[in-house]
Amino acid sequence: MSTVASKQRLSRAGRDTAPVLLQWYDNEARILPWRYRPGEMPDPYKVWLSEVMLQQTTVKAVIPYFEKFVDQWPTVSDLALADEESVLQAWAGLGYYSRARNLHSCAQAVVTEHGGQFPADEKELLKLPGVGPYTAAAIAAIAFDLHATPVDGNVKRVTSRLFAVEKALPQSETQLRDLAATLTPDQRTGDFAQAMMDLGATVCTPKRPSCLMCPLQSQCTAHALGIAERLPLKAAKSDRPTRYGVAFVALSEGGQLLLRQRPDTGLLARMLEVPGTDWQDELMPHREALRTAPVKSDWWHVPGTVVHTFTHFRLEIDIYRAVVPADAALTFWADAPRCRWVPRGDLDRQALPSLMRKVIMHGIKGH
Repeated sequence: MSTVASKQRLSRAGRDTAPVLLQWYDNEARILPWRYRPGEMPDPYKVWLSEVMLQQTTVKAVIPYFEKFVDQWPTVSDLALADEESVLQAWAGLGYYSRARNLHSCAQAVVTEHGGQFPADEKELLKLPGVGPYTAAAIAAIAFDLHATPVDGNVKRVTSRLFAVEKALPQSETQLRDLAATLTPDQRTGDFAQAMMDLGATVCTPKRPSCLMCPLQSQCTAHALGIAERLPLKAAKSDRPTRYGVAFVALSEGGQLLLRQRPDTGLLARMLEVPGTDWQDELMPHREALRTAPVKSDWWHVPGTVVHTFTHFRLEIDIYRAVVPADAALTFWADAPRCRWVPRGDLDRQALPSLMRKVIMHGIKGH
């Protein structure tokens, strides 16, 4: 019998999947600060906020940020009135900072274009800043119980195993979305979407899935074929290139640190950073790098290197440190308007990406 015929014979996922999974979800659902139990009315603002935060980030990391945002800005109207820098400060550490800027822009659009209410329509949601197909489907299903199918990494994994899809990601994306949509029920679509996510996060995990604990074991073709653990297949990733840079940790005699605001566009746009060289494909000779130092001083090379991995490249930064007078003249006049002296005690409240926090920690250790 062919592999395709074998899969068709073994596959049982379909009409019976939703009732079984929803029954499991009613008993095993994770308790999360943005989640609503059956019968409760979801707040679309909190659904949207959590979904944006959860992109490329773990649930554990998101929870304190979500709670901080909701405490500081209880409604989408409150968030819309906030200034962007305060939003970036509250977001600092979550990474992928374009999400924070889109978050703020989206809140403003909801207020100005929709009277402060998220539209209960998947197509209209897609028109909002930073809202892509997944987020629009998640809000539509979870906040409004519309017939929509959000497909995140967990849902892809569960679906690929239920139907034993052996085409590698990302080529199988469309197929997995179509298959997941066949499972979505007409009622309790939001609960079903979250049930699929929970199943992938707690049972149908990437490694060593707990098939014996899975409510859908009898419907899973990959389990029947003994291939569940190796799905979904993923295309081989190309190695990330490495870039290099030099950062200058300038400490004033009064205990302040010199920071610079990054350009308005590009990676980490408008975030604060430790002044330094551009990130280049080759290591700049240190003598040449020192010519770009922000302040004339006796710069000391801090042993070791800060390594940070972005989505598309790996970054290595060498660090120089100096203690300078508080009124020291900045040598790079073009960037001087974008610089500020910040007391070390106030660094936690600044819009500093995690990379720059690593640079500062490395640069001031032992000082």
